[in-house]
Amino acid sequence: MDRIAALNEILTQNPNDAFARYGLAMEYSSQGDLDRALAEFAILLERNPDYTAGYFMAAQTLVRAERSEDAKKFLQNGIATARRTGNLHAQSEMEAMLADLVAQ
Repeated sequence: MDRIAALNEILTQNPNDAFARYGLAMEYSSQGDLDRALAEFAILLERNPDYTAGYFMAAQTLVRAERSEDAKKFLQNGIATARRTGNLHAQSEMEAMLADLVAQ
């Protein structure tokens, strides 16, 4: 069974499994299926709004899809979430990426 099938099987049993949803989004992204990856990131963040890595990786996927303005919005939301949850590492990574996008 491939990774996508395995992750979908997990999500069939538990649709709110944040780790599996994130993994599925990442797998789609790594295969270049950016639309499906972004759809999975959207579900992840709707159901788990404090999953800070989701914002960062969704923003990276949006940049790959040449949607930098949307990426900036995800980063701003992710920074606020990271600040609220005390995730300083994620906050600093997203702030750096946002600064790079703004400078372009």
